[in-house]
Amino acid sequence: MENILNTLKTLAMESGIARFIAEPLTLVMVAVACVLLYLAIVKKFEPLLLLPIAFGMLCTNLLGAEMYHEELFAGGHANWSLFGGSILVQSSDLANLPEWISQGLIQVNNAGAVLLKDLTTGQMNVIGQITSSYSVGAQLNAFGQLISEDGLKVLAESVPIIIKDSAAFISDGKVYSALGFLLANTGKTISPGLFDYLYLGVKLGIYPCLIFIGVGAGTDFGPLIANPKTLLLGAAAQLGIFLTFTGARLLGFSTAEAGAIGIIGGADGPTAIWLTGKLAPHLLGPIAVAAYSYMALVPVIQPPIMRALTTKRERNIVMSQLREVSRTEKIVFPIVVTVLVSLLLPSATPLVGCLMLGNLMRECGVVERLNKTVQNELMNIVTIFLGLTVGATATASTFLRLQTIEIIVLGVVAFGFGTAGGLLLAKLMNALSGGNAINPLIGSAGVSAVPMAARVSQVEGQKANPGNFLLMHAMGPNVAGVIGSAIAAGVLLSMYGGV
Repeated sequence: MENILNTLKTLAMESGIARFIAEPLTLVMVAVACVLLYLAIVKKFEPLLLLPIAFGMLCTNLLGAEMYHEELFAGGHANWSLFGGSILVQSSDLANLPEWISQGLIQVNNAGAVLLKDLTTGQMNVIGQITSSYSVGAQLNAFGQLISEDGLKVLAESVPIIIKDSAAFISDGKVYSALGFLLANTGKTISPGLFDYLYLGVKLGIYPCLIFIGVGAGTDFGPLIANPKTLLLGAAAQLGIFLTFTGARLLGFSTAEAGAIGIIGGADGPTAIWLTGKLAPHLLGPIAVAAYSYMALVPVIQPPIMRALTTKRERNIVMSQLREVSRTEKIVFPIVVTVLVSLLLPSATPLVGCLMLGNLMRECGVVERLNKTVQNELMNIVTIFLGLTVGATATASTFLRLQTIEIIVLGVVAFGFGTAGGLLLAKLMNALSGGNAINPLIGSAGVSAVPMAARVSQVEGQKANPGNFLLMHAMGPNVAGVIGSAIAAGVLLSMYGGV
């Protein structure tokens, strides 16, 4: 009977209900997830991404499911501290450790102490101690782990830790294996859950790039090629990114965090996720929710700004029909853009290159099967994975903070300034061209919400003049905005990626 009672007690303590009692804030996150599900299903706010994001948020906050662990792949550390020492080593540099070992940067002395060389002072600092009976001159493997047949005890921050994995490294006093297994001080292993593995696509920048291939394959660049001046409108709409960056800095965010928050102003969800994953992964949840929420609210946010910054006469302007773009132009365009961007701003190549690859598949006419796959199956699969993993990062500890409210407010400010920037430049271009050639409403489409922002321009134009057809004209700045936001992300990554 006693065994039965103990078993029942253990089951009760391990249940989700008991965990909710211990961490009541997770219930708030469950409620937030349910609200987002309502907006996606009932209100149809960007449901293709908002629904998986909301469900990922729901799953990660159902305690005990063990589907996602903040301390593993999504830990948010741009650098790793090897064995808790003073040298910060980029994760991409781990392959260089054998060379560093041969150069004496990592040593084991006669007393069995593990030393790291401080590259700033040149001093060798003791950061660990061999406590097993092991011969002097112990070897280190490619990940800097002390090699031992039976697992070697090392002191990290005065806490005995047993390393048993064949490729382990230490960060913040915790031991990680190559696959992310966290070995607690007790020797207990926390295995990655489903979302931990899927999150690697975000962390490595895979999902946003794949989505950009799909976006390129589904977008006609003809209006932009026919009217290259609209590139300027796409650039002007990025005003919100840099103004919001300044605002975020004034609120105390770091430069990297401010860059990730500012990119919301580009109204491009994949770009926001891609840049945030590299600059400030700990802010991925609130930034992704803000970015996609505002993208879904384009028809609500933009019209008041459009009507406030334009006159009725300007909204009545009927634009002349665009010239026909040849197939050759459409094929050459993505190739030229990729080359130019790669030469001028290499950090933007992953996003812009993938966008142009998708468009080249669309226009070349020789890979129709790939084109259809990219637009449909690949796009749908990646969207599911991206939404679930981004939602999974929105845990109570990362989401329920003053920072989140600040990000949401800054997001709508960024979006508003981006819309205003495109409109104001369109007004200027119209004035310089005689005052009756360019309808300023197309400037608001310079944000990257394709093709929703262009549709809003069309709707507002027809409200002012039922005979006004602005959709194709608005697609020019709309496509330019996608390119512009990707380039802006590349600029921010180049400037603050190492901060």
